[in-house]
Amino acid sequence: MNKQEHIEYWVISSKHDLEAMNTIFKSGKNDWALFIGHLSIEKLLKALWVKNNENVTPPKMHNLLRLAELSKIKLRKNDFSFLLDLTSFNIEARYPDKKFEFYKMCTKDFTKKYIIKIESYHQWLKKKI
Repeated sequence: MNKQEHIEYWVISSKHDLEAMNTIFKSGKNDWALFIGHLSIEKLLKALWVKNNENVTPPKMHNLLRLAELSKIKLRKNDFSFLLDLTSFNIEARYPDKKFEFYKMCTKDFTKKYIIKIESYHQWLKKKI
């Protein structure tokens, strides 16, 4: 695959995850909706990494703030805390010692607030690709 095909792969996969996030949220699995929302943003950041770097294979990491920095995009002031929050959703949804706490935290209102932010951030990132 050439560079553009790699970028398209990450963008299409990200869109699929964004749609899945909303489907999962409607089913009431709020913790998993936020986990998938994290993946959606991660994949757009990887598309940007491919766009802004020589190599076509982005780093294998889930730390969104670090991926954004390596992707060479200019972050806005509020992006730092948002990306740290989303990164924590990835960890807290995966590991048993944190999973139950995260599950309890993911009320419908809490999750909806983040879904709105994820969708908005998704649009912002796509404009940069």
